[in-house]
Order: sequence, then C-alpha cells, then structure tokens
Amino acid sequence: MAKKSKKQQQPGGTPATVALTAAGVTYTVHSYEHDPAHPSYGEEAAEAMGVSPDRVFKTLVADVDGTLTVAVVPVAGQLDLKALAAAVGGKRAAMADPTLAERTTGYVRGGISPLGQRKTLPTVLDESASSHPTICVSAGRRGLEVELAPEDLAKLTGAVLAPVSRA
Repeated sequence: MAKKSKKQQQPGGTPATVALTAAGVTYTVHSYEHDPAHPSYGEEAAEAMGVSPDRVFKTLVADVDGTLTVAVVPVAGQLDLKALAAAVGGKRAAMADPTLAERTTGYVRGGISPLGQRKTLPTVLDESASSHPTICVSAGRRGLEVELAPEDLAKLTGAVLAPVSRA
C-alpha cells in the first residue's frame, strides 16, 4: 500500500495556512518531526527550527469572565492571567478546559493556531511580538509552524497588543 503524501492528508493545508493564503499574507511554513516525549511544544518548536524562543509564540486559550479568549505569548515566557483579563476589559481569567479549547478552536492541544479557528475568539498578542520583524506560531498541528509579520497576525485575528507575558 502506498503512503499518502502530505498533500493528500492535508488538502489545501491547515485551516491556518488556508486563511493566510486567502488573505494574501506573506508567510513561511516550518515543518519538523514532533517528539511526543518533549516536555514543551513551544520549546520543541524553537529548538527544531533553530529560532530564539522569544520569536516563537504559543497559543493559549483562557476563560475571561465566561468568554473564551486567545492569548499569544512567547514560549520563553508565561501568560499573565491578570494582565490578559485587563487587556480585554475583564476581571478574572483562568486557563480554559483543554477539551473545550480544542472543540472551540478546531485544533488539538499543542497545535492550536491563532489563525483559522472554528470560532472567532477575542485575541490578545503579547506586545513583545512587535519588536520582531517576524514571529512563529502554530500552523494548526504539532510539528508545523508558520512564520509571519506580527502586524499581519494581529490584523487577521483582530488581536489587541498588550503586555500579557511574564518571564
């Protein structure tokens, strides 16, 4: 039996790359072999691509006052939940239930992209992204990243830029 090519497995790419292509945004896809034993999806991506962890951003889903909200922060840092709540005019934030996050975004944990989600969620991009010409975020599955200008990411997701990461 012949192996399926990546094109057959992912016709047209992931929802994230389809959204980028439809928007006419310039981006680069980086693929690497995902190691299920690695303790951190984001750090694994940075190491595999040879990119500084300050330029690789993870996509986290939080519950802010009952509303699922996306936070895009550097893998080198942690999400500041109080700052996230403040950035969207909320009072309290907590990490969302992983199953709910997967069901709502249409992506699996470790592969949640801020782009091409099943349901559009309020999004906050850590302001540190603006200090880089390009950043990398998940392209919609483990082992696949997309590199693009932070301004393009903010525009496509409707993201607010705010300081929501801490070391």
